[in-house]
Amino acid sequence: MAPVPVSTEVYQDLQHFYARQMQSSDDLDVPAWAGSFTEDGVFATNAFPEPIRGRAAIAEHCDRAFAAQAKARIVRRHVMTTLAADYATGRDGERVHTRSYVMVLETRPGEKPAIYCSTLCEDILARVDGGWQVVRRQVRRDDL
Repeated sequence: MAPVPVSTEVYQDLQHFYARQMQSSDDLDVPAWAGSFTEDGVFATNAFPEPIRGRAAIAEHCDRAFAAQAKARIVRRHVMTTLAADYATGRDGERVHTRSYVMVLETRPGEKPAIYCSTLCEDILARVDGGWQVVRRQVRRDDL
């Protein structure tokens, strides 16, 4: 079955979701970022030996990672491009599959911004209470 692209309205809604989600990470806002995942959400990446399962575990991981980043006074900015979004469960709009490129820029005190990593991000998102939440995220860093 060929992918069915989301409607323009849903695409715009997804753009808003991702802008807020990426900015919550950049702002080191653990509750907002972890809260963008479902209770049983999964965050998997080729940078970790195992996926992180569940919102609480995701929050715990981010709490440690964001604290270390803040202590080092590192500023990161996630720049998402080439977002493609298709309905994952037909045309009901309850789940979507997205694929995008995310470049993470990093600035250390007194230094110029540099590319921290370049990634491919694939998500399954679900509609929850009128908004979107990540059910599963797979991030593939290009350098690993």
